[in-house]
Amino acid sequence: MRVNAGSAGGRALKTRQGLETRPTAALVKGALFNMQGARVVGSRFLDVFAGNGGVGIEALSRGASFCIFIEKNGQCVKIIKENLALTGLMAYGRVIPREAKLALAELEEEGETFDIIFLDPPYFSSALAPVLRQLVSANLLAVQGIIVVEHHRLDTAWRDVEWTVLKEKQYGDTMLTFLVPAGVEKR
Repeated sequence: MRVNAGSAGGRALKTRQGLETRPTAALVKGALFNMQGARVVGSRFLDVFAGNGGVGIEALSRGASFCIFIEKNGQCVKIIKENLALTGLMAYGRVIPREAKLALAELEEEGETFDIIFLDPPYFSSALAPVLRQLVSANLLAVQGIIVVEHHRLDTAWRDVEWTVLKEKQYGDTMLTFLVPAGVEKR
């Protein structure tokens, strides 16, 4: 797995061995950032269920001003920190080694907001719907912000009326869904 583009483009990233984590494929990651374009530059990025940190590191490499990585697995937390060091982006990232709901509560308490929030839980995870609801109630999304969910194309159990789907793109079994809170104008 490599950083696709930007200041760290081409750098190899470490990943956790085994089937417990599923790094975002290069094609999907590239498409995500190509669709976001200039929105990434200068943005505050939140990578929830961060795994090896590849998506957040891609955001930093492409000009995001800061990224917070949320990951509860200790081995993955270590890998994210190593990847930030390998890419020279350590100063622009913060890793919160906790379960997503606890980390989001901490960020709410700190008054944080993000321009882009990326969620990539394990496929068919029951954690996704509560985390999305918490994002709305905690006001973690900036005024012109967007949420991107990477999920299995058949996993729609997390959807509810609190969200407006702006667009969806499918890549094999992987789907990227772009959301804003219901009632917010399309961006």
